[in-house]
Amino acid sequence: MPVPAVDAGVLERGGVRLALAGPLATITLDRPDVLNAQTPATWQALRHIGEQLDPDVRVVVVRGAGRAFSAGLDRRMFTGEPVDGEPGGLGALLAVPADEADAKIASYQAGFTWLSDPARVTIAAVQGHAIGAGFQLALACDFRVLTEDAQFCMAETGLGLVPDLGGTLPLVRLVGYSRAAEICVTSRRVPADESLRIGLANAVVPAAELDATVEALVASVLKPMAGAVTETLALVASAASGVPFADQLAVERAAQLRRLRSLAEVMSAQG
Repeated sequence: MPVPAVDAGVLERGGVRLALAGPLATITLDRPDVLNAQTPATWQALRHIGEQLDPDVRVVVVRGAGRAFSAGLDRRMFTGEPVDGEPGGLGALLAVPADEADAKIASYQAGFTWLSDPARVTIAAVQGHAIGAGFQLALACDFRVLTEDAQFCMAETGLGLVPDLGGTLPLVRLVGYSRAAEICVTSRRVPADESLRIGLANAVVPAAELDATVEALVASVLKPMAGAVTETLALVASAASGVPFADQLAVERAAQLRRLRSLAEVMSAQG
């Protein structure tokens, strides 16, 4: 399925490729010469993909071209050199009113947050480095499959900044407050084996097996009915948010009744 022509320029400027195959969309960060470093144009491209994806797309795989998933922010963002989508680098945020700067950062975050929408399952296929914005992009996904050489790093604090692309909440949910705080504040590298042990990774495989492992996971995700998967993801997200148990039970009841009605409609149409 071709990418709409109106979006081709947005994707190209962001260094992002989109491939569609039925219910599967594959997003590839495609700047391997700079280890898929990200710019505001990258986040704009990601946001547009989320906005335009057909509802029939049930699974999204996010990956990086070459030997790294993403090395994080393009270094030009720190020097003030011209960067597509943000001519003045990070410093440009200080040159506009606070509400405008806030809105701009919110637009950056939107390139990541749609990946956690239960409307579809999202999978990060991570090889090599996933640093800063790269780590947060992987955290935005439901599942993370890592190669044995993969390393996560929340580099922002070490650069005098903070992670602001939505990564802190899923990180705390996955590994707990104390470990998340340590990973963020120290900016240390978290290797693949530790990521698997502490819950950051769903699987760690040799690099040669990454594609086959992701393909098998996609196939497993596509087996259940789409509505059942969406409702289940929403339930798990609700539970992870820490809602009271009685409220979670009510959410489960409501979801089950919706599924029963939907199944009855299907059976009626087939009968």
